[in-house]
Amino acid sequence: MRPLLIIKTGEKLLSLADTPGDYEEWIARGMGLASGDYRVVAPYRGELLPPVNEVCGAVITGSGAMVTDGDGWIEATAAWLRQAVNRNLPILGICFGHQLLAHALGGRVDYNPAGVEVGTIEVSLNPQGQKDPLLSNLPSTFPAQLSHRQSVLTLPPQAQLLAASAMEGHQAFRCGDRCWGIQFHPEFDEAVIAHFIDYYREQLSQEGRDASSLQQIRRPSPLSHRLLSHFATIVHKTCETGGNGANF
Repeated sequence: MRPLLIIKTGEKLLSLADTPGDYEEWIARGMGLASGDYRVVAPYRGELLPPVNEVCGAVITGSGAMVTDGDGWIEATAAWLRQAVNRNLPILGICFGHQLLAHALGGRVDYNPAGVEVGTIEVSLNPQGQKDPLLSNLPSTFPAQLSHRQSVLTLPPQAQLLAASAMEGHQAFRCGDRCWGIQFHPEFDEAVIAHFIDYYREQLSQEGRDASSLQQIRRPSPLSHRLLSHFATIVHKTCETGGNGANF
């Protein structure tokens, strides 16, 4: 059986050293995967991505890197993603992964002119998002954990916008039937996001914003967390109906 590929693009904050796991473990746990169900490849460490036909789907993690860094591993991963999208492989890009996916497909990524978006934020689905195969099980507005400086400023030409927030117009998009980018972190909880608020404390102050206030309004985001199991279901159904995804 072909595994799900988790493309690890970065590591958790140093302040989270005592918190078990990292991006890939949190994602796998949210999807309900056992250790043999998925494979982790870290291109930023020089690890090579497998041929597209050897995996049943892909999730791209968050990262401290910036898409605009233009590093070789970033562009190589973008090229792999274009192949995967052409093969109609189920794909989910999270935060940096969302931005990298947009970049790979012809969108534009750069620093969000509104500043840092971090904390527990209300995300709103538009009419397309409310009918979307991945997002339609969520309410029209739901809390999610966010931490990013860069954004998708221009969507890929073929993308359909699905969700937005007050500071971010492109919280989620879909390309084709099985390819999604989401700016928020469904694998984070309110304890993890506290570390990211502290990480950005100085920059928030420079923007005239109060990190302590953001800490006070942190809250659980179980609805957004369910998105991971929804994506796992889509991968399973793709296999069952004879698509390019396989069983795991």
